[in-house]
Amino acid sequence: MAAFTPTEWIWRDGEWIPWEQATIHVLSHVVHYGSAIFEGIRCYATPDGPAMFRLPEHIRRFTDSAKIYRMEVPDAATLIEACKEVVVRNELDACYIRPIAIRGYGSPGVNPLNSPVQTFVMCWPWGAYLGEDGLNRGVDACVASWQRPYPNTYPAVAKAGGNYLNGQLLKMEAQLNGYAEAIALGPGGLVSEGSGQNIFLVRDGVLITPAVDGTFLHGITRDAVITLAGDLGIPVREAAVPREMLYVADEAFFAGTAVEITPIRSIDRIPLGNGGVGPITRRLQERFLGVARGEIPDRHGWLTPVREARTAAGV
Repeated sequence: MAAFTPTEWIWRDGEWIPWEQATIHVLSHVVHYGSAIFEGIRCYATPDGPAMFRLPEHIRRFTDSAKIYRMEVPDAATLIEACKEVVVRNELDACYIRPIAIRGYGSPGVNPLNSPVQTFVMCWPWGAYLGEDGLNRGVDACVASWQRPYPNTYPAVAKAGGNYLNGQLLKMEAQLNGYAEAIALGPGGLVSEGSGQNIFLVRDGVLITPAVDGTFLHGITRDAVITLAGDLGIPVREAAVPREMLYVADEAFFAGTAVEITPIRSIDRIPLGNGGVGPITRRLQERFLGVARGEIPDRHGWLTPVREARTAAGV
């Protein structure tokens, strides 16, 4: 995955600052203890201009994460406008948007309550997370030796920076062993998620995804996939998924904001189906990207155009 391209402007607590000035002190609480919550949002180029995919849902999850971690952040309306305007100010049509709230410079101890909260919104161009070839032809994945945590150890439904230390271990292990991505099991040995994305299987025409069990993030793309499957008449089951189901699935794919819908062609070097992209995966991928890119009618109101921010930004 290539390094990202810096943009010009970043929103920080209501003001616009140049990219290179968005810095923090080395003694900031977040540096030592991972005390941050964040979101990842895709903005797509559509025939009607740039539009963000499921922006209100992402901001709702951001404010939910802040509530869980007792962090004071700007209200949802302010954050939504900041997300729109950051795209306009940086003159982008397609990009990835990252709202983040961090515990800053204040106290060196574990207790976060004496460290101020700062909120930023930034964006940059970001193509296919696992590469265009992965998006088109599928990727090779493995079951990692690292597992996801027990419920009630830390809140998996919060999109928090510290949670992703686990994801880093999963991702590094996979890549160093020659795979594109990892699949994590939960503490009971059942399938949980990827290093930073949800997972779906197809067996005998039925779409299967792990039931919410406190070990993985409630994916907004996951929810979109379930909705689109209903639109297409594809039966869906949210259920406990034992590891061996991965190997006998007819199809599988990852789903997430960064990864979008990326097919999985093999797991632990066992080919799935015919070793290519299955028909249900392709149908869902085409429908998802078609809606996100404004090529298919947005029946569910998932796209938020950014054009109304142009006047406010002076563009």
